[in-house]
Amino acid sequence: MKAALLAPILLFSLLLLSSCFSSKPTIKIGLNVEATGEVPAVGKSTINAAKLFVYQINSSGGIDLRGEKIPLELVIGDNESKPEEAVAVARRLIAQDKVIAMIGPNVSSCSIPASEIAESSGCLMISPWSTNPHTTRSSHDSEDSFKKNVFRSCFTEIQEAPILAHFALQELHAHRAAILYDMSSESPSSAAHQFEESFRKLGGTLVAAETYTTGDRDFSTQLTKIKSVHPDLLFIPAYYNDVPLIAQQARRLGISAQFLGYNSWSTPEIIQLDVEHCLENACFSNHFSPTSSLPAAKKFVTLYEKTYDQPPDDIAALTYDAMLLLSEAIVRAGSSNRLSVREAMSRIENFSGVTGDFYYCQGSHDPLKSLVIFTIKDGSFVPRIMMKPHW
Repeated sequence: MKAALLAPILLFSLLLLSSCFSSKPTIKIGLNVEATGEVPAVGKSTINAAKLFVYQINSSGGIDLRGEKIPLELVIGDNESKPEEAVAVARRLIAQDKVIAMIGPNVSSCSIPASEIAESSGCLMISPWSTNPHTTRSSHDSEDSFKKNVFRSCFTEIQEAPILAHFALQELHAHRAAILYDMSSESPSSAAHQFEESFRKLGGTLVAAETYTTGDRDFSTQLTKIKSVHPDLLFIPAYYNDVPLIAQQARRLGISAQFLGYNSWSTPEIIQLDVEHCLENACFSNHFSPTSSLPAAKKFVTLYEKTYDQPPDDIAALTYDAMLLLSEAIVRAGSSNRLSVREAMSRIENFSGVTGDFYYCQGSHDPLKSLVIFTIKDGSFVPRIMMKPHW
């Protein structure tokens, strides 16, 4: 059967399964996702992976709670990639839809305010892709105090930045770095500062740090300043919709520096937007490789490709892992009670998912895990090296 025909068949089957379960109780899981707005590809991957997971679970009758199979039900809310909408969706999912837990948001500017709603409402939240440390922290002043109800399935910028700085110096042999980042966006701003600190500590020289604001499309002023200081590396912590335009304007100005990005480059749409191929040979960090040799990853990639006729990106893989984590917490709790599920989640220390092994140490809600460095070659993401954090 052709892959293109399988997706509607699976969706029909899912609807059929749902109708069969209509007389039974369900376990409601909320999705707070960026389905529209600045980064719709992020929401699409999240929804695809979550639906695929629910289909698999419900095909076998549902989650086993002490011998009784209970089907899952997804309740999807579009936060439009806006912080205020992420808050509104969180409130609606928790108070009106009565979800047992919430997956997402992904973009840190949405996940941070939504996490405050989850925390005050006593509802478990797992963000698949938000790398900003403040998503899980109880305050901006403490690095060790975590919100009780908020977790993530991805690494954070605290782990990512030192690895990127080491890669820049040791693998790319770049010692003079410039940074261009969106100062109005939580994750890019945090990543820029974390990288600057790490790069300097490891012996690199920061020659420029320029900023812009979400929605800007002319970067010529900032890039002209960067060109004047002759960096050999330009670090661009930005979302996929901004990066190709920045790269294009940089090359047109004659900047020949090596481009380095971080995890928010990982959406394949970045390649489609790079019409002048200015990102050729650029490198970036990522959470997941579709070519992973892990058995769980291989199985997930095969099923995802058959269902959606395309390989999964890291957001899809991280969402799938977030659903796996949640289902394990539900099974451990033996209940669909919010508090019991959250307490069970807090007791998970070691976990193996499709993105690799997780380790939640000493009460941390941020997993320690490896990352992958990719190079963009001939319009594709090519895995270059797997790098581990300091355990």
